[in-house]
Amino acid sequence: MILQINDLCKTFRTAASLEPIEVLKNLNLAMSAGDSLAILGQSGSGKSTLLTLLAGLDSPTSGSIVLNDQDMHDLDEEALSKFRAKNIGIIFQQFHLMSHLTALENVSLPLDLFKDGDASEKASESLQQVGLGNRMDHFPHQLSGGECQRVAIARAMVVRPSILLADEPTGNLDSTTGELVSDMIFELVDKLNMTLLFVTHNEKLAMRCAKQQRLQDGRFI
Repeated sequence: MILQINDLCKTFRTAASLEPIEVLKNLNLAMSAGDSLAILGQSGSGKSTLLTLLAGLDSPTSGSIVLNDQDMHDLDEEALSKFRAKNIGIIFQQFHLMSHLTALENVSLPLDLFKDGDASEKASESLQQVGLGNRMDHFPHQLSGGECQRVAIARAMVVRPSILLADEPTGNLDSTTGELVSDMIFELVDKLNMTLLFVTHNEKLAMRCAKQQRLQDGRFI
């Protein structure tokens, strides 16, 4: 089992409300190697919160997230950062590229955490896989939105992560570019036999995954 979520809950307290707000309520989920799963849900359903927890960017109020037999929240901040960089690839709706780095340098970043001596070579190969072999030395402001997202895909996949998390990755792109980018994600996931968790409100896109799960008011329905 690659991913196991057990009784996952997330509660927030706000100054505007005396009562805590339950965003996620006792979620359970299991994914094996090579699975592809779409998490569907409208805005406010808890999709983004779930993805933030799965990415190790926040901690659950209760319950556990076990990735590759490791409970992520047993790790301290430094160990979690290294574990996340090695095991989790993330593609956001926003590209989150470093504006002062070239495409090649952006893709090399996860490998640099481990002082990988072949970082540039692996980053170059990853950019070629997304069709940007001739744009490696360009900065984000010199690339189109679709090209920036392809750089982000290359960066997410360069470490060959155990699981790829995609958060509305075509949300900031026009429909034609969005289709090209989503085609690329599914083709690479299939080619590299990656485990994919795809968060979207797009029903058509969700059906490209082998399984679908709908999130509503913090629960799977």
